[in-house]
Amino acid sequence: MPTPYADLVRDRFAWAAWEALLARNGYTIDRPYRSRHPHYPTIVYPIDYGYVNGTIGTDGQEVDVFVGTARNGLVGTLLTTDHRRGDREFKLLYRCTPEEIYLVNGFINFDRTLMEGLLVLRRPMHELW
Repeated sequence: MPTPYADLVRDRFAWAAWEALLARNGYTIDRPYRSRHPHYPTIVYPIDYGYVNGTIGTDGQEVDVFVGTARNGLVGTLLTTDHRRGDREFKLLYRCTPEEIYLVNGFINFDRTLMEGLLVLRRPMHELW
C-alpha cells in the first residue's frame, strides 16, 4: 500500500521530463543483468543497471536507472538511502515488468542496514500486468 509520502512524490515527480530526457540522452548500462557489484562481489544485479547520460544526481554521479525488458517507458522510481555512504538519491525504473519491479525493490531493500528505498510507481501496479 502506498504511503502518503509516496503519493506526494508520485503526484509531483517530473515523470514526462525524465522520460523525455531518457529518450533524448539515452542511458549506459555499466552493470548488466547478473553482474556482480565491483566493490561488493556478493551483490548480484537482478536486471540491467546503469545511469542516464548527461545527468548529475545528488551523490555527484549520474542519475541511476534500472532498465528492464518491457516497452512501457518510465514506470517508477526508488527513493534510496545508502547507510554505508550516508547519501540519499533516486533511482529510475525504466521499461520494467511487474516482476522486474518486485526484483529491484527487493534488491534495494534486501538488507535495510545497508540500503533501503521507497518504491514510487508512476501508475498503480495492476495497470502494468
